[in-house]
Amino acid sequence: ILEAIEETIRILKNFNDIEIRNNVVMYLAIKWAKDNGEKAIITGDGADELFAGYNFLLNKSESELEKEIKRICSVMHFPTQKIGEDLGIAVESPFLNKKVIKLSEEIPVNLKVNEKDGKRYGKWILRKAFEKKIPHQIAWREKSPMQEGSGTEGLTNLFNSIIGEEQFVEKKLTVEKTDGVVIRSRESMHYYEIFKKLYGSPVDSKSEKICPYCKHIVEESKFCRMCGAFPI
Repeated sequence: ILEAIEETIRILKNFNDIEIRNNVVMYLAIKWAKDNGEKAIITGDGADELFAGYNFLLNKSESELEKEIKRICSVMHFPTQKIGEDLGIAVESPFLNKKVIKLSEEIPVNLKVNEKDGKRYGKWILRKAFEKKIPHQIAWREKSPMQEGSGTEGLTNLFNSIIGEEQFVEKKLTVEKTDGVVIRSRESMHYYEIFKKLYGSPVDSKSEKICPYCKHIVEESKFCRMCGAFPI
């Protein structure tokens, strides 16, 4: 897993702990497909964004839900294409097809978040469309974050055990003093050290709007894709 993490950082060119933790899963899956002779894979990228799959959307009013879906779709970002390109395997994402995106915009939000057996679900219309084609327990499975479903949430504890508190504090102060970068966790420290070895400092002194933690350009976003800081 540590080797896969380094490869993921090399491909994505950031040390964002959430993005690395999630996409090391995709790296391993795509690599497995390639090693087993596959030439292409299909992903579900875009389904949660277009059809309101995230749990934090479940209890919003219809007007709030419409605004949130538009906001999420305006910033959605999927590194699987980069990973596939690097590994030499085609990645198809049918939900990101222009026709599917257009269709999703025409579907009322009350068909994206709705109830079944007294419980609210995101992606309701997708679940309904496929419930007779795939097993029920898959069609109506509760949404869980990728890091939880894949087990990579355990990486946080792994790095907490590898890097002691005293060592982390010492490294954190050194990085802040020498690089001007604020590291927030031991997991992020491990990723930052790999990133720096590969690409050097993330600091962008020429940009007007930079992340207060890693000093990388963030433009108009409240989220730093380089280090994962939010909100900024």
